[in-house]
Amino acid sequence: MKKIEAIVRLSRFDRIRDALAEIGVNFFTLTEVKGFGLQKGEKLVYRGSVYDADYIARLRLDIICGEDKVDPIIDTIVSAGRTGEVGDGKIIVYDIDQVVRIRTSETGKAAI
Repeated sequence: MKKIEAIVRLSRFDRIRDALAEIGVNFFTLTEVKGFGLQKGEKLVYRGSVYDADYIARLRLDIICGEDKVDPIIDTIVSAGRTGEVGDGKIIVYDIDQVVRIRTSETGKAAI
């Protein structure tokens, strides 16, 4: 089993979510995250005044899947999330040793 962690633009989330649903990925964990990168933060407007934020707001998707689904999921996130500009995000893949579904105590692939 694998865990796919994708850091993506907020503006691309709906497109990514819909594309993942088309390939059968209907569950993932979503977290709002802040980071630093080549973009050097974003300008925020509040009551007509412009403020420089020192961070870049992004979303992190955590998806647990079988090894056979990793490449299609990565391809889907890349194609739906790409703008061609700096700051499109990153995808990281981790090995997962064990998964347990709390409700039923199922383990392994049955728990996904």
